[in-house]
Amino acid sequence: MSKENLTVEQPITSSSPTDTNKSKNEKAFASLLPIFSFIKPYKMMLALALVALLVTSAVSLSLGQGVKFVIDSGFIAGSAEQLQTAILVLIGLIVLLAIGTFSRFYLMSWLGERISADIRKAVFNRIVTLHPSYFEENRSGELMSRLTTDTALLQSIIGSSFSMALRSFLMLIGGLIMLLITNLKLTMIVIFCVPLILLPMMIYGKKVRKLAASSQDAIADIGTYAGEIIQNIKVVQSYTHEAREQQAFAGEVEKAFVVAKRRVKQRSFLIAIVIFLTFGAISGMLWVGGMDVLQGKMSGGELGAFVFYAIMVAMSVATVAEVYGELQRAAGSATRLLALLKIESEITELDTPNAIQTQKPAIIQFKNVNFCYPSRPDSAALKNINLDIPTGKVIALVGPSGAGKTTLFELLQRFYDPQQGVISFNETNITQLKLTDLRNEMGMVPQHPILFSSDVWHNIRYGNPEASDQDVINAAKRAHAHEFIEQLPEGYSSFLGEQGVRLSGGQKQRIALARAILKDPKVLLLDEATSALDAQSEHHVQAALNELMVNRTTLIIAHRLSTVIHADIIVVMDHGEVVATGNHKSLMASSTLYQRLCELQFDRVTEQ
Repeated sequence: MSKENLTVEQPITSSSPTDTNKSKNEKAFASLLPIFSFIKPYKMMLALALVALLVTSAVSLSLGQGVKFVIDSGFIAGSAEQLQTAILVLIGLIVLLAIGTFSRFYLMSWLGERISADIRKAVFNRIVTLHPSYFEENRSGELMSRLTTDTALLQSIIGSSFSMALRSFLMLIGGLIMLLITNLKLTMIVIFCVPLILLPMMIYGKKVRKLAASSQDAIADIGTYAGEIIQNIKVVQSYTHEAREQQAFAGEVEKAFVVAKRRVKQRSFLIAIVIFLTFGAISGMLWVGGMDVLQGKMSGGELGAFVFYAIMVAMSVATVAEVYGELQRAAGSATRLLALLKIESEITELDTPNAIQTQKPAIIQFKNVNFCYPSRPDSAALKNINLDIPTGKVIALVGPSGAGKTTLFELLQRFYDPQQGVISFNETNITQLKLTDLRNEMGMVPQHPILFSSDVWHNIRYGNPEASDQDVINAAKRAHAHEFIEQLPEGYSSFLGEQGVRLSGGQKQRIALARAILKDPKVLLLDEATSALDAQSEHHVQAALNELMVNRTTLIIAHRLSTVIHADIIVVMDHGEVVATGNHKSLMASSTLYQRLCELQFDRVTEQ
């Protein structure tokens, strides 16, 4: 199984390694800036969060003076009354800090969740409007990762990490100022020790971030592998590959564990080194400060306050360094999300599309249509197609596999646009019509119907979300589906499982037919609607189709020619071209290909 992660292609420009390294951080943070446009609607919440942030920072810095007050005015002075006053002041500051922290955390977390939800909606809204060829080149799992993992990471950055970074930066600046005010000599020691602590954090932190990325990739591979096996569990069990897949999955898990073990080891080294250097520096500072206290150069309260501020500065430096790494990770997520949001669908509409002529019968015309799929630009799927489809008639498309029959359906629904030629609906070029209006005129019943992981109500009502329960039931009856639906455990409220796994092929097809009946389209597109069914299911589905086709323009793709010999017009296609048209009788006399197709099928039926 392929382990390659497909991503949206980005423009590639040539640059030297030096230039790349120099601008890497700038580009990383610049890629985050557009994300903050999602914050604009919530400026008031952001302002309140920043106020709470400033208050908590100021109170935190005041705690050092509270510690000094407690030591000098309480312990050193030997006064119980002054000690009580000092403790009450300290408790008041702590209460204020708790209230401010609650406000800051709630407001910033609210912002993170709200913006994450807005980004998810924006990405999903863009995904569902993209042209189908985009999904030929990008895996659904990759898109799901952007909707979930990438937005979750941004939510964490905006909701907590960004707040922590601002708070730690303010505490770092404020702490350094208070250190300078408290004792200049000890401050110089702190400033000298900070780079010694930051250096291993930067070296090991970089290794940890790389290993964290590798670990995430390995976990993503595990998810992709497991998802594919679960989705195709019947094939796995049919070929008795359970043990083989268990072994293969165990191998993937072990690969992820090896990477995770290396990451944990590097992170453990990082934590151990930082703790040793930090507390070693504090111990050295306490020795110098303690000597000054013994010599009367500073008070015990000043030393206590200085230790408090020194720890605060060390913690702030550590937090800023950690958040810096998270911001770099978030920059990658932001780049992927923004790249997706910038993609424009290749199927575009006019600014003022023409209104569809609903009072006219559904006349469809293909004029000199040539088309190649974007993924196969050198192989023509359709060549010079000229075809008139009159209203109210049944038109059958027949021919070998790969003749271009399904491609006609996809062009008619504007999933793709032809490179040459015009497709008209009621004498109007379909590119000049509103997409939703055009597609509302058509109802598609595919060979393998798609059902959603929901109940029967939802799956049938998908054809017309405004339909009443009685309308749904009536559509099910016309599709010969009502009887088996009533026998389901909860009737129309029965959950059908992923892709309708709890139903047989014929039952799925009848649910899809009920959906098309409820939509009540003018043009019915049937793509091998009965080819994969047993005789009894085919009988029910064909009976429903006969009723559905009345007074509609119907296009049928069929390999089983016995189902279309009574069609008004039969279009014979081969290698992307229309090679003959007519009814069954005329084609048997004029089309060698049609004769051969009929002979192969009817002879096979006779032999059976």
